[in-house]
Amino acid sequence: MALIEFTNKGIYCPQADAYIDPWKPVRRALITHGHADHSRWGNKYYLCTNSARPVIEYRLGAINIESVAYGETVTMNGVKISFHPAGHIIGSAQIRLEYKGEIWVISGDYKVQNDGISEAFEPVKCHNFITECTFGLPIYKWKPQAVVADEINTWWQQNKEQGKVSVIGVYALGKAQRIIHSVDHSIGKVYAHGAIENTNEVIRKQGIALPTTIKADAKVNKRDYIGSLVLATPAAMQSNWMRRFSPVSTALASGWMTLRGTRRRRSVDRGFIMSDHADWEGLNSAIKATEAERVFVTHGSTSIFKRWLNEQGIWAAEVSTKFEGESLDRVEEEAEE
Repeated sequence: MALIEFTNKGIYCPQADAYIDPWKPVRRALITHGHADHSRWGNKYYLCTNSARPVIEYRLGAINIESVAYGETVTMNGVKISFHPAGHIIGSAQIRLEYKGEIWVISGDYKVQNDGISEAFEPVKCHNFITECTFGLPIYKWKPQAVVADEINTWWQQNKEQGKVSVIGVYALGKAQRIIHSVDHSIGKVYAHGAIENTNEVIRKQGIALPTTIKADAKVNKRDYIGSLVLATPAAMQSNWMRRFSPVSTALASGWMTLRGTRRRRSVDRGFIMSDHADWEGLNSAIKATEAERVFVTHGSTSIFKRWLNEQGIWAAEVSTKFEGESLDRVEEEAEE
């Protein structure tokens, strides 16, 4: 019996009778992080990191959940299971499973660039590594975060001088907090869509320092938005919610802004290249650091990335999953204003 199997419910460890980020309801789920494509409702039992737990509970409601510290070992029917920082968002983890000397690591989503608010990525040595490759092409190369923050600050300052509202599209969980952490709040006030601000409050309550933001709702006078920075979910930017901002300059922060034409197709004024996933160099360095004998690649440019790894002398195979990676069309829990 293989330690890890790929099934129609997700990545499965038969010996532990546990699934990693299952996409159908199961008895026991090990969760890498709180994004909706990895943490779904309906499982009978959840296990995650201590810092991922508050947001998962907020998003999924009343669930049977336990949590552990990074590096803490839980044993399930002889399988040693531990969670290790993935650097993707606050609380995100790679999951390590060891049984009779065989070690597997499931990366979940990850990035090797330290964003200053998420727990920094730590490579974990293993025999078998399951890796995402959302941005598994050489064209994807991220700038240092400070450089991107300066670009956003400059855009915001120019808009303020022109009497405009600066609205930037980001995921409610992850990139929103990263931008709030990195921009210059001396330029002006920072407002957030309800889905983002509610997530911010959950994160603040767990003791994570996050600069002040204001909920962008009907209580705010439209004139007060002038000169401010507003963080919106991508879905909200396509809705009537945007009517409260005028005059406005719009932007999106995504790794997909690397591609020519993406900004035009999304009808925004600016695109900032920022991703919570590893770029080409990050993927390669992370895989090399694991010293894995076999690598399984999921969601992204899997065929190209697998071929590249094979050419480097690394055994690799593609795995089909329902994980979405970074998508400008992905709808997170964005209903609240």
